[in-house]
Amino acid sequence: KAKESGRDTLRLFDDQMQQAVNERAQLEDELRHALEKDQFELFIQAQFNSDLTVIGAEALVRWRHPARGLVTPALFIGLAEQTGLILPIGRWVLKTACALLRRWDEHPVLRNVPLAINISALQLYQTDFVDQTLTTLRQTGADPNRLNLEITESLLLENIEVAITKMKQLREQGIRFSLDDFGTGYSSLSYLYRLPLDQLKIDQSFVRGSSTDADARAVTRGIISLGKNLELEVIAEGVEAPEQLSFLKESGCELFQGYYLSKPLPVAGFISLCEGGTTTTP
Repeated sequence: KAKESGRDTLRLFDDQMQQAVNERAQLEDELRHALEKDQFELFIQAQFNSDLTVIGAEALVRWRHPARGLVTPALFIGLAEQTGLILPIGRWVLKTACALLRRWDEHPVLRNVPLAINISALQLYQTDFVDQTLTTLRQTGADPNRLNLEITESLLLENIEVAITKMKQLREQGIRFSLDDFGTGYSSLSYLYRLPLDQLKIDQSFVRGSSTDADARAVTRGIISLGKNLELEVIAEGVEAPEQLSFLKESGCELFQGYYLSKPLPVAGFISLCEGGTTTTP
């Protein structure tokens, strides 16, 4: 803890610190065995256009823990990245998502729906990431034009030139790229036009703030304008209230994702939503 806080600092031991270490160690051990025990599951969150028609989806991993119940990524993805377990988990997500896309080819409603997955820095900067991705597409038979890889601004800081090269190689095969959490990172705008992107995602903190904060509204409008000038799709995530949706529409945003429209659903629930069955869409 002292080292985490910088140089020339002092921290005193207490029982709570030891308890946190023990809990982390236990969670890490359980996470290491989660894949082999088939405890992960993909939930699907729908993405909508201005007519509130489903035009895409994002796959979100969940950990169905035998004792803890359904665990969201917020509680384990950070640990997975710190321990390197994000690599096998990421490979599982890619393979499972591609297999889903292949199955959806046979569905009259879903055959044109693209699916997005999140890619970590550790994954992208693996030397064989491009080969891994293309091999998975070939093995599953999934259409690369319907796979959307979401990356964050902070991911690009590590080595922007390597990232651009790998993204271009995958883009040449039809894979799309989305820049997630846009507006919260530190990447230079001078790099933005060089990235082979298809979509910007407005971070949910700006969407949430648009209900009450004039600065958040101004930033949101600026991102929408920037995206359109760069000829990119702009999608707002974290839409949780009708006034947020109205503001985004008025500001020129055309794509939306969030709990107000649909929460992340098990695959069967998402299929039902698309078929016009049970839905949380207003």
